[in-house]
Order: sequence, then structure tokens, then C-alpha cells
Amino acid sequence: MNKMQKALAELSEMDELAARQSPIHALHPAAKLIATIAYILVTLSFDKYDLNGIVPMVLWPILLFQISGVEVRTCFYKLRIVLPLVMAVGLFNPFFDKEIMLRVGGLAISGGVISMITLMLKGVFCLMASFLLMATTRIDNLCAALRKMRVPSMLVTLLLLTYRYVGVMTEELAIMTDAYHLRAPGQKGIQISAWGSFLGQLLLRSMDRAQELYSSMMLRGYHQHFHYADIKPFKARDGLYVAVCIIVFLLLRYVDVAQLLGGLFVR
Repeated sequence: MNKMQKALAELSEMDELAARQSPIHALHPAAKLIATIAYILVTLSFDKYDLNGIVPMVLWPILLFQISGVEVRTCFYKLRIVLPLVMAVGLFNPFFDKEIMLRVGGLAISGGVISMITLMLKGVFCLMASFLLMATTRIDNLCAALRKMRVPSMLVTLLLLTYRYVGVMTEELAIMTDAYHLRAPGQKGIQISAWGSFLGQLLLRSMDRAQELYSSMMLRGYHQHFHYADIKPFKARDGLYVAVCIIVFLLLRYVDVAQLLGGLFVR
């Protein structure tokens, strides 16, 4: 199994995760989307030096991981390529902000270190929340919820087709990679001299495949209006979930939970 085939397998695993049954999976897609957006906005609103405030925000995704049955290690494994990029955002802060803001014993910690850790945690928490949304919601249901929320159909259709046909392009890449290695046995990777022709062939094959897919859609009645999945109506429990989530996020934002818990443990 080459890298492209592994990528296809991981993509299908995401669909399998979203098809599971749990109290989180059963919620309305719009409720989960609104709660996720609210969580990301509240998480990003913390000051860059507010390390104590940002740490308790991890409680919400951890709780949802437990309720939904999705393992935390699965999240970090799926995001293994994106996580280093996100965590590198504040990597140079310690070099620019050298003012000492905290002393732990004999160790002096600068504001740059605190802001670096805070930015890293913000990125990781937002990625965890986004992964939870995709791991507990089928893409068809999510797109249907977006249309119910009056998001333009062109954007929703673009999102749906992009997600669906990333797998198609990956499959073409897997076929071309296998064909290349059969012609060059024992060679690692693809030689730089073959990159141009390889990408050109990929472009031509993708265009042919896209035309075939478009023709199939037209034969099935597609005329610039996509038929999205039928989703259940928005119920009272979905509204309650959104309300509880927003209240919890606001409490975590404006109440110093770390200091409160520390005071309880000291007592």
C-alpha cells in the first residue's frame, strides 16, 4: 500500500467515524456547527499572555471525545501533518519578547515563552474542535445544515464536491504512482526530471475524470442545484445543547477556572 492508498484509507475512516452512533452524532448538524464556531471564537479571544485562562478550554473537546466514543489519539494521528504547522506559529515569540513575566522557583519565564505556549494551545484546541465536528457529522448532513442556515448554494456545493472528489484525485495519484514504480523498480520517490510530465498527466487525467463525473451528474438530474441530504428538524435538545455550550464557553472565558480549582484543592 503506497502513501496515496493510505490517504484514501484514512479518508474513508473519517466517513466511518461520522457514521457511528452516539449522543453527539445524533445532534443536529447545525447545532454542532454553531457550538464549534462559538468555541473557536471564544478560544481565539483570549489574550496572548492568558495561559491560565486558555488551559481550561480543553475540557469541552475532551468531554465530547468521551461522549462521542472518538479516541483522542485518533484526532492527533489524523492531524499529525497539520499540528506541527500550527504549533510553529508562535515559535519565534521568545526571541522577540524577552521581558520576564513569571518566576517559578529559580526559573525565569519570559512573556515570549508564555505567548508561544498560549498560541500553540489555541491552535491545538481549535483543531480538536474542528476534528470533532467532522468526526461526528457526515459531510452531506453538514452541507444540508449550511443550506438551512442560508449559506449560498454555490459555496456549499463547492465544499461538498471538493471533499468528495479529493478522494478521486488521490485515487488517480495512487494509480499513477504504482505505474511509475512498476517502470522504475527499486527507486524511491519520483525523480525531479519526471515531475513535469507526471503533473501534466495528472492534470489531463483529472480533467477527463471531472468531465465524466459532470456528465454523470447531468444524467442524474443535476442542473446547478444540488440535492442535499434530508436531515431531521432542529429540536429542543439541539437548542439546549447550543445554549449550554455557549454558557459554558462564556464561563470559561470570564471566570478564572484555574484559580478557582487551585483554591479548592488548596483548601
